[in-house]
Amino acid sequence: MRPLVFEKDPSFWYETLRVLGHIAYGGADFGEVAVTVERVAEGDRDGWHDAWRATADRVAAEARRSHAAGHRVSAHDAFLRASTYHRSAGFFLHGDTAGPHGDTAGPRADAAHDEAVACFRAAAELSDLDIRPVEIPYGSTTLPGYLYRAGDGPGPVVVMHNGFDGSAEEMHFFAAEAMVRRGYHVLTFDGPGQPGPMRREGLVFRPDWENVVGPVLDFLLDRPAGEAIADPGRVALLGASMGGLLAPRAAAFEPRIAALIAFDGVYDMGWKVTAVFDGDREAARAALALPEADDAMAALMAADPVTRWAVVHGMRVMGASTPRGYAAALLDYHLRDGVAERITCPTLVCSAAGDFAFAGQPEALYEHLTCDKTFAEFTAEEGADAHCQSGAQRLAMARIGDWLDTTFGSMR
Repeated sequence: MRPLVFEKDPSFWYETLRVLGHIAYGGADFGEVAVTVERVAEGDRDGWHDAWRATADRVAAEARRSHAAGHRVSAHDAFLRASTYHRSAGFFLHGDTAGPHGDTAGPRADAAHDEAVACFRAAAELSDLDIRPVEIPYGSTTLPGYLYRAGDGPGPVVVMHNGFDGSAEEMHFFAAEAMVRRGYHVLTFDGPGQPGPMRREGLVFRPDWENVVGPVLDFLLDRPAGEAIADPGRVALLGASMGGLLAPRAAAFEPRIAALIAFDGVYDMGWKVTAVFDGDREAARAALALPEADDAMAALMAADPVTRWAVVHGMRVMGASTPRGYAAALLDYHLRDGVAERITCPTLVCSAAGDFAFAGQPEALYEHLTCDKTFAEFTAEEGADAHCQSGAQRLAMARIGDWLDTTFGSMR
């Protein structure tokens, strides 16, 4: 899809498209997005924050006025949109160290996240859907999430999570509402490295994602008889973006998962790193152990603002102290060495033809699967070729929902 704005800044265009895509499930309005991005110059990350924050504050204030006057539907709708706009306001601050306003990026990014969560929870309380915030036991702490009930009694459930930079709240627009409307209970959560646990306690990503999903499934399935909501034989797991690697990793070692959706599929997070070394993983590890590797990383970051954002954000969420440490950490996130082949449940691998982040990765995952598998490619002609089909959520959810209906229908 040709950029409609920010033609010279692919990251700003994609994040705009990401917000536009959330219109499909009430997370944005076209006019509000259009007038916001008109105020932003390409590459101006502080201007991006300020413009989106202004829109978010205005829409949230309107939501509060509607709520105070007893207009529940209007308040709900505005709180949902404000949640998206606050999330977007903080997005590029993840890769900054300081802003021009005399503050640091951290407090501004944290404030944007906190406001996004608060607005989403306000919307959830006013929703015609049954959406309940939950805290899922995880070691000595908890993981934040939301339980959506599609009706009374046990039934099929879709457990879902986001990826490298998205939140459980955003999953409402990517997949949660779409699945609830189709009759599925839904459980969303933020795992280590994702916004809730990362900001609250500094929990960083871990490659053995089955040890994250396991406690989530315990919370879902080990409930008193009168509170049971899940049909244990029909529990699906959906992972978005980097979640398209994490969810398959969990499914490879977690037999309670009955169906898997990689949205979109990822086989190896370290593929760009190893490509520099002709695919030699050990050579890559050896080179990244040397301090001078940071010089090479610095050059890449200086040449490409998208890379700079990814590395600085990645250092934080991966728990790496240096750019080379982040690159080395990526080498641990893969489905190689027979991991993909361990997946036994029916699996849907989604692929976006124009994906800027993971081109070729869905195909690699699909090739290595030995289970019952389906490949769903989304194209430019459909307006669906962007990463995670941003801008085409209704189309993506139709295909994912139909696949899941068919897959679980055959299990009855």
